[in-house]
Amino acid sequence: MNREMRLEDYLDPEGNIAIPAGVTLTSFLERNVAAFGDTPAYRYLDFDHDRTVELTWSQMGPRLRAVSARLQQITQPGDRVAILAPQGVDYVIGFFAAIQAGAIAVPLFAPELPGHTERLDAVLGDAEPTVVLTTTPAAAAVGDFLRTLPRDRRPRMIAIDALPDSVGAAFTPTPLDTDAIAYLQYTSGSTRTPAGVEITHRAACTNVVQMILSVGLDWNIRSVSWLPLFHDMGLLMIMFPALCGGHITLMSPVAFVRRPYRWIRELGASDAPTFAAAPNFAFQLAAQRGLPPAGETLDLSNVAGLINGSEPVSIAAVDQFTAAFAPYGLKATAIKPSYGMAEATLFVSTTDAHARPTAVYLDRAELGAGRAVEVPADQPGAVAQVSCGTVARSQWAVIVDAQTDSELPDGHVGEIWLHGDNIGHGYWRRTEETELTFQNKLQSRLQYHSHAEGSAESGLWLRTGDLGVYHDGQLYITGRVKDLIIVDGRNHYPQDIEATVAEAATAVRAGYVAAFPVPAQDGREEVVIVAERAAGAGRAEAAPIVEAIRAAVSRRHAVPIADVKLVAAGAIPRTTSGKLARRACRARYLDGTL
Repeated sequence: MNREMRLEDYLDPEGNIAIPAGVTLTSFLERNVAAFGDTPAYRYLDFDHDRTVELTWSQMGPRLRAVSARLQQITQPGDRVAILAPQGVDYVIGFFAAIQAGAIAVPLFAPELPGHTERLDAVLGDAEPTVVLTTTPAAAAVGDFLRTLPRDRRPRMIAIDALPDSVGAAFTPTPLDTDAIAYLQYTSGSTRTPAGVEITHRAACTNVVQMILSVGLDWNIRSVSWLPLFHDMGLLMIMFPALCGGHITLMSPVAFVRRPYRWIRELGASDAPTFAAAPNFAFQLAAQRGLPPAGETLDLSNVAGLINGSEPVSIAAVDQFTAAFAPYGLKATAIKPSYGMAEATLFVSTTDAHARPTAVYLDRAELGAGRAVEVPADQPGAVAQVSCGTVARSQWAVIVDAQTDSELPDGHVGEIWLHGDNIGHGYWRRTEETELTFQNKLQSRLQYHSHAEGSAESGLWLRTGDLGVYHDGQLYITGRVKDLIIVDGRNHYPQDIEATVAEAATAVRAGYVAAFPVPAQDGREEVVIVAERAAGAGRAEAAPIVEAIRAAVSRRHAVPIADVKLVAAGAIPRTTSGKLARRACRARYLDGTL
């Protein structure tokens, strides 16, 4: 996909996305090297060492061949190669080199990432890589970790940056199948062992084209990302240059969280149309702490789109960010509330390229009964729901009654099922889970206005576990099936209760509240609320805070509360992508380890 290639090359005569046979994630790397030469491909802003590491296309070609050649010497096609490297350009090299060598890449993280050692051990046990790619600075920590594994499970370790380019002379181009597995994307997980989603070349390439069409991007896109490269959203961002010949600037998640303006400044650092993606909390954080210092010039008029996804989207965060940066040229249409998941490679839906983010207000009681009934924003019981727009081209999302596997009409809440070439093949070595999640049949479709129209009648559907509803043609995500709190036959969404808690007391850290059900002695379910203390509220007396929370939740939701627990910042477990791990929090509460 160099500058001479056209979007039409990836569409059939009817306008559906159709990736041509033979196209893979690494098909265009050599072509990009020849076409773009000394222009930058990947750039990493290393704030820890106050330096910029730039990788041009001319440099990338020899580096890829060297690592690929070494892997070909010690692996067989289809072997798993895990990337346990810090954020940076070497990570990018390792990921694409593993694929180019004919292996299956397993993007992970260096073991110094705090709090995730158990997860790393579980994933390595599941994927069973024969080789681990890392970097010289991280090699000692990675080596120490690998030595904790049983000898028969211990992979070989290669430092990406230590291989001389001359090794690339031994590289043999390997024909890759468009429908072969390119990489395993491990899900964030909460209480279960993370599962590796099998992402094929076709799925990844399809999803990149879907994102370009949905967001209205140019092929030669410039992007900026601090997202972890082992996370599905961060990983898809580095595919744009590989497939489209664009340019991406990377930084670490820690660099962003410490100083959000670093990301903002980089968004406006070029006149070229710029694209980025981030979870909802990042927009709130940037609005609060990411404004330019006095006297510094900032122009964000070049920002083409900012995907807001990976966690529930708050219209308050969207409005705060837009208001904060509108004086610097940010378009009101820039933020794109979106829906996606690892099992769909990443991207499912977003708002129209020229539309502003919008929210509707739905009646809480009706929503709990499975119906979307719009009410005025100031009506008691009104719940804000942000539109995630329309589903990407050549992808289908239907709302399903989980009891009958039948499509529900617009206005009715049900489980979201997905179908399309971007959907993963299944979970690595998990036949039963794959069948339950990826191989579902839609038993009946709506006779009129079906959202399955155009999909094969015999097609298989992905059961997402997410609850959603179509309202006025837009997709809204209302929650997770497994997180739903059911009390006396009424459904309550945990994020709705959590928002009430955050509003009830300034001593509570907004966005860091978990609500979940526990069994009561009489067999009913009651609600437990765990809330992190806000900055500066570490020594505030608990009783008035708890009383305010109980009163607000009782008044607004009428649910019995078993317990309210105030904890220190960072105590509530989160997934590697930063989402609340409610089930893990519930497990820790019940076993007394919270």
